Amino acid sequence: MTLPSPWLACRVRRPEAPVRLFCFPHSGGSVGEYVRWADLLPDVEVWGVQLPGRGARAEEAPLSRMRELVDTLVGAVDFGTSFAFFGHSLGALVAFETARRLRGLGRALPGWLFLSAAPAPQLPPRGIPASHLDEDGLLTALEPTYGELAVELREDPELRELILPGLRADLSLVESYQHEAGAPLDCAMTVTGGSQDDLTREELEPWRAHTTGSFELHLLPGGHFYLREQKDTLLQLLGRALRQGRPDTISRRDLKP
Repeated sequence: MTLPSPWLACRVRRPEAPVRLFCFPHSGGSVGEYVRWADLLPDVEVWGVQLPGRGARAEEAPLSRMRELVDTLVGAVDFGTSFAFFGHSLGALVAFETARRLRGLGRALPGWLFLSAAPAPQLPPRGIPASHLDEDGLLTALEPTYGELAVELREDPELRELILPGLRADLSLVESYQHEAGAPLDCAMTVTGGSQDDLTREELEPWRAHTTGSFELHLLPGGHFYLREQKDTLLQLLGRALRQGRPDTISRRDLKP
């Protein structure tokens, strides 16, 4: 892998690690939340995928169409040969489409796809488009899911100026996305979600159609951002899957809520 890259952020370099985990943030998310996972995944080199117009790249023009984003990403980043993807919410969709694009180019695929809190892509769109709303309307639309962040944005004009352009682009990525049918991947796939999220098991289960490899579905306590409350449990699941090679070797008895 050619480093450094503006697309990638890493807190702890572990070149000797047997596998790299590339994390794709949620809408409005920061790679900083994910690269800290390295503290609990000592055998993994954890990388965050930083999109233009977000976080440290906030001054760059954001990309708001999935095809352009994925094509640009895979053209700029060599993920190596032994790696996995984790994506939460929007990040799950970007991770999935990135894996499909790598396959189309004949490049190495992730050995594992960890897809979190995202409905299967072949399902009808959920929610009401919000990227076009004015600031007040957008913040109101965000409140049910983003809670404290929406409150902070209302109170801090500088924070709004920094975050909202990238967040609008993230919402546009979802709103403009059109799933194209294709052959399933042969990656192992683990899908996770929050048991109190309004995203249901019935919306997560259809991800199964997108892999010929192992498939696991786990619901952990919490809402859409269950991964913050259940970080230890989630990373235990990821760590064991990466060490053992297949998510279906993990017993549910091994997961401590």
